[in-house]
Amino acid sequence: MMAKNREPDDTNFNIISSGTTIKGEIDTKGDIRIDGKIIGEVRSNGKIIIGNTGVVEGDIYCVNAEFSGKIQGKAEIAELLALKESAIFKGDIITNKLSIEPGARFSGSCSMEKEVAQPHKTPESNKK
Repeated sequence: MMAKNREPDDTNFNIISSGTTIKGEIDTKGDIRIDGKIIGEVRSNGKIIIGNTGVVEGDIYCVNAEFSGKIQGKAEIAELLALKESAIFKGDIITNKLSIEPGARFSGSCSMEKEVAQPHKTPESNKK
């Protein structure tokens, strides 16, 4: 029996715990849950979940997102962005679909487009 060549697992799940602060860019192919604080850009080819205690001060690029915490910056979500009732979002949203629960606070602009660029294929990721 021959051994299979294993591809890296792109379905990994990252967690930034409450009480953790990260300054800088985060770039992942998998899903990420943020319960701590991120100061900088966050990119994911999967889903970004910002929990009740999560804070992001920077731009967010991903396929799907669920925000329950505090976010300040631009969010480019290729498919669905869900703002939960405890979410406080200040900034601009570009997405295909948007869900806002009663109680969520949103201040900024929203553009709903049929096609939003995938997180790792945007021109911004080539500027470095």
